Amino acid sequence: MKLRTRVLDGLYLNWALPASGLPEPPPSLRYERHAWQGSEWVFASVLLFRQQGLHLPLVPFVRLSYPQLNLRLYVLDDDGVPSVFFHTVLVPGWVVPAARAVGQLPAAAAHFRYPPPSRQVPAGSWTWRVRRGSSLRVEASQASPRVGEGPALGSWDDTVRYFRERSRGYAEVAHELRRVETEQPRVAVWPVAAEVADAGLLADCLPLAGGGDGRGGGGGGGGWPPLHSAWFCPEIPFTFELSVAAKIELSPRMPQAAASSRSGL
Repeated sequence: MKLRTRVLDGLYLNWALPASGLPEPPPSLRYERHAWQGSEWVFASVLLFRQQGLHLPLVPFVRLSYPQLNLRLYVLDDDGVPSVFFHTVLVPGWVVPAARAVGQLPAAAAHFRYPPPSRQVPAGSWTWRVRRGSSLRVEASQASPRVGEGPALGSWDDTVRYFRERSRGYAEVAHELRRVETEQPRVAVWPVAAEVADAGLLADCLPLAGGGDGRGGGGGGGGWPPLHSAWFCPEIPFTFELSVAAKIELSPRMPQAAASSRSGL
């Protein structure tokens, strides 16, 4: 089933997380690991954006628009293809039934307050808020490209490509692994300086074993380290296909604490 949409006002927040603190990914996926300071690290991103005009090409007049948060981890699949594993997806409550019925995705409900930076000229400072029991609050403004703590991925352009140029995504749904194929066009990228002022939601969605020191500088506590990098994409048009044929049945596993009530695509 192929779907088309536009992503508007997309904020990318990227972290390097200690591999030793992460739960194992579903079978057939393995973390893409990077050595740094004598340990192995895995990259994770939180994307905050508006889904605009999501629709089936055969039914172009039925469109959904709504804010979303997704938390993704960077993995390699059985073919060795760099991919993403969608650990958590949060959407407004009214979207949850459609996301589960049409996309067969275990989306969970949350409350959102997102700014429209792409419509504000000149550029300023913006705040994103998401709440599902605990909260996430992020403040960002345009800045020069910068990379913080974590393994180096090359130049700034190399760093952006590492996170963005992945055509396969995976989600665990009812003990099955489902694959999403996407087309990722090149788009404008605005480097930003971002600060995670409230990160309770991150720690609830993906608690890190061992906790960490909860240092400042954009990490926001909860065991999450400071940000590695951040940028903003005003608009991303793309097509994605939900592949039922690619589902992989998984053996039952113990649910992850805290994340089980919030996990999604």
